[in-house]
Amino acid sequence: MQQSRRGFFKTTIGLVGAALTGPAMAKTADLIPGATTDQTQTLQSAIDAARDEGRLFIPAGRYRISGLRVPSSFLLEGVPGATWLEHVGVGPLLGAEDGHDISLWGLGLDGSGAGGDVWHGGLVHFADCHNVTLRDCAVRNTKLNGITFINSSGRIEGCRVSEAGQTGIFSLDAAGLALTGNTVTDCGNGGIRVWRSASGADGTLISGNRIASVDWTDGGNGQNGNGINVFQADEVIVSGNHLSDCAFSAIRLNATNNTQINGNTCINSGEVAIYSEFAFSGSVITGNVIDGAAAGISITNFNEGGRLAACTGNIVRNVHGPSAVNPDLQIAYGIAAEADTVVASNVIEAVSGTGITAGWGPYLRDVTIAGNLIRDIETGIVVSVAPGAGAAAISGNTISGARGAALSGHAWHEVVAPDLAAKAGDFPQLAIGDNLLL
Repeated sequence: MQQSRRGFFKTTIGLVGAALTGPAMAKTADLIPGATTDQTQTLQSAIDAARDEGRLFIPAGRYRISGLRVPSSFLLEGVPGATWLEHVGVGPLLGAEDGHDISLWGLGLDGSGAGGDVWHGGLVHFADCHNVTLRDCAVRNTKLNGITFINSSGRIEGCRVSEAGQTGIFSLDAAGLALTGNTVTDCGNGGIRVWRSASGADGTLISGNRIASVDWTDGGNGQNGNGINVFQADEVIVSGNHLSDCAFSAIRLNATNNTQINGNTCINSGEVAIYSEFAFSGSVITGNVIDGAAAGISITNFNEGGRLAACTGNIVRNVHGPSAVNPDLQIAYGIAAEADTVVASNVIEAVSGTGITAGWGPYLRDVTIAGNLIRDIETGIVVSVAPGAGAAAISGNTISGARGAALSGHAWHEVVAPDLAAKAGDFPQLAIGDNLLL
């Protein structure tokens, strides 16, 4: 039976609390660096004794502990790279619930490869907490998430998270969160996840992070394997991140509103590098660099309500098509869009399939494709002309080195108009002109 986050926390750290009843008030001087014994009681006593001062410094060394509770209005500090807390239990190593103004600075937290039956659990686990700050901490080697914030606010900055069996940094129902300047590597199912239980305003800022080597251990068709995944969380900004070697997408948005994806570098993505999918609205995807992917940028699922986007000023290159995680991808593409979207001023190069695709079957409405440079591709631009497909405007694009058609109309995979520029009059819903075909 799955435990609630509240029940788990009370069970796990309540056991520690029970062991600490009594007058004993240990100090950090009682801690023994490198000891093989469990020093949870000693360190918890030191934290409790320091509550009035509001801070505790843990000297350099390795300390075997489990289930520490950090009180409100408290700073727990170590020597960066030299103070390590090593897990001797299961579930969270350290955290709080219903707290506020809590800071962790310069701590190393090693999960010892342990897991635990915990709802969205993290080795570092905060639930229902306000204004939590993690700075210059290292979190590693856990079967759980590395860091979990549930219904919490604060900052995670300058931290290094690695070898998390689930997600490096996981946020659920954030209440104002900033994730900046972190390094997240070698995680089982996700780098950074910002999710909500139901669609709503979130406003998390994800900027300046380095994310690499994200696997899809639990499989699936896109819910795992993403560098940054935003689900049902609105008003999120993803900017200036470097993402490489993600099994699925570097950045994947699902059912989001008013999301900005700006200035990110995405290298060697196993599937679509940047994906805005399902019931999204208001995605801005601009100034990103994509080099190496099965597909470049996808702004699709109009059939599920996905609509309204601007895709401008991106560089997309070296797009190669089917991959280990998506062997069924039939045609690689640089950018695909379906509804109420502007695709403009992008540079697309070296695609084994189509440079830009507008619509799929009847799922096309009000797409503008303008001022793009598309070169070294199989087909330049493909537009859906299937029955029921809506309007598209295609103008001012330069298409160079197309090995097949430069501009063609399709009904699903069937080529209906191999030279769409010459047959534009046959499709009154399309406005085509002033494209340079080289």
